Amino acid sequence: MSTDPSASRRKAPIERAAEIARAAREIALDEGLSALTLRAVASRIGVTPALVSHYQPSMDSLVASTFGAIVAAEIGEVAEELALCETAVAALQTLIDTLLGPERSTVTAVWLDAWSLGRRHPALAVEVGVQMDAWQAFLAVLLNTGCARGEFRAIDPDAVAWQLLAIIDGLNAHAIVRYGHAQRLRGLVRTVAEHELGLRSGALGPGDDSGRRPEPDHPPAPITVPVC
Repeated sequence: MSTDPSASRRKAPIERAAEIARAAREIALDEGLSALTLRAVASRIGVTPALVSHYQPSMDSLVASTFGAIVAAEIGEVAEELALCETAVAALQTLIDTLLGPERSTVTAVWLDAWSLGRRHPALAVEVGVQMDAWQAFLAVLLNTGCARGEFRAIDPDAVAWQLLAIIDGLNAHAIVRYGHAQRLRGLVRTVAEHELGLRSGALGPGDDSGRRPEPDHPPAPITVPVC
């Protein structure tokens, strides 16, 4: 690796820190959290490992913050998609389709890395908990909003949020190692969600994931799910 010492001096500290953080996210998404090392980041941006260490003295902290940034971005992207939905039912349809779609496989792989590596890295384990709570809170807002509007019926929407996320995570984990096909099993998640939320069968789409989803029964005002 060739580096240009003058290039490292030309950038302001805030710019260099942002560059390191961006490179860390790219490595995690391209190669996994386990590939996120001091040398890998330095090579990615063309500087010495010592310079990276100056800005990020703890790689454990960098791995944790990188994971957190990736998941926070994912929640933001999903929130933008749901903002286009006019009903809570439509928003839940979109969320299920999105989270079990192949375009999310890179983030799913990062999640799997984090759950595994978190056993030995306390900072990452803490961040995993923070982001799991963030996802549950995000989905719980959607479910509680649907209950308030009369679209859903559930005794404990917060618990249903955990249940649905657990199923989605499990199916995605299977798909990552090519056991089953998460996209084809979206009907399973829809069926469970319909049962837990008091919806008619097929309200969230076909149970076998074939054909088009039915249109909502009634179109109330657009729904917005805040990013936690």
